[in-house]
Amino acid sequence: MSNSIFTNARLIDPETGTDSIGWLHVVGGRIAARGDGNAPTTDAQVIDCNGKCLAPGIVDIGVKVCEPGERHKESYKSAGLAAAAGGVTTIITRPDTSPAIDTPETLEFVTRRAQADAPVNVLPMAALTKGREGREMTEIGFLLDAGAVAFTDCDHVVANTKVFSRALTYARSCGALVIAHPQEPGLSAGTAATSGKFAALRGLPAVSARAERMGLDRDIALLEMTGAAYHADQITTARALPALERAKGNGLDITAGTSIHHLTLNELDVADYRTFFKVKPPLRSEDDRQAVIEAVRSGLIDTISSMHTPQDEESKRLPFEEAASGAVALETLLPAALRLYHSGQLDLPTLFRAMALNPAKRLGLNSGRLSEGAPADLVLFDPDVPFVLDRFTLKSKSQNTPFDGQRMQGKVTATYVAGKEIYRRP
Repeated sequence: MSNSIFTNARLIDPETGTDSIGWLHVVGGRIAARGDGNAPTTDAQVIDCNGKCLAPGIVDIGVKVCEPGERHKESYKSAGLAAAAGGVTTIITRPDTSPAIDTPETLEFVTRRAQADAPVNVLPMAALTKGREGREMTEIGFLLDAGAVAFTDCDHVVANTKVFSRALTYARSCGALVIAHPQEPGLSAGTAATSGKFAALRGLPAVSARAERMGLDRDIALLEMTGAAYHADQITTARALPALERAKGNGLDITAGTSIHHLTLNELDVADYRTFFKVKPPLRSEDDRQAVIEAVRSGLIDTISSMHTPQDEESKRLPFEEAASGAVALETLLPAALRLYHSGQLDLPTLFRAMALNPAKRLGLNSGRLSEGAPADLVLFDPDVPFVLDRFTLKSKSQNTPFDGQRMQGKVTATYVAGKEIYRRP
């Protein structure tokens, strides 16, 4: 049985909102005790944190691992190593694979692969409709029994309102969480940028920010009909926030997330058609970015995720309109989030509330906290270490990151799952 004590740590506690020097005692893979100041004398293995930050491991909702079908882009082994290097101790994987994860057999296959190859916790989501085609819902009950933690068609919006309402009703009867991508599918189809002067000057097919609001409005109306548990994967525009606030105020079981790219980048970063900055939904205006940051600070937006989407060189080295959307972010999630800390916009407990505590709570997990009895899934990091990101040093098989060559600040020192060290920075 493991028995270790972390001393001289700067404890980042998202539950209490505190940032203080203290110690943490881990026994048998769980947090046994914690306190402020100097640690008590015990026979435990002492891990001196030297004043670095010790926080709950990140729980990342919406990670794409490309098994089955596109293992050359990302495998469970490479994704697990990237997660560990980024302080992510639990990844919630998406079902937008080839084929989609829409049957218990496929779900069991990826679960076995994850357990065999990944050093971090891996919890799979399953597709909401068969083939993610929006025509017929999957066997939600059987998939729950097989281990699915939520249901989503990812960026394939279920356009048929009757199908979506039936799926929400059935999910509610099973106690299942539905995760949706709020976009009006007709307006957003075939677009590559957000409407505005920049997109017009670049000649890019663009979608209005209102498409997100329209998609969210429809989903909220269906939640009022069905009473289902719902999570919006990415809220990225200021126009969608009032609707979200009203839905929460009306007592609907709704939460929302946003991606690290929409929190730290804006539409101007695309510059001269740089395809590593092409994500879905497209990057928004600076006003939208600031509004979303404020929504995270206030708690209106609950979670921050990487939306890790590996793409190979061939799919990115194309004209902007034709290039695949998405960016890898398991290793860059924390240092990118620390940009908001260093700029004074979000403090560390608020960041870890959105990256660890709230995602865990939404999925009914006991992780994401530093309280007694919680799993000792932890990240030790130095928020002040400066570095220039070189994408070729990333552990993901694909290296399509928009942060390549950028100056960043903050590095993971070590990552622990159930008290066991799974990564240490060389």
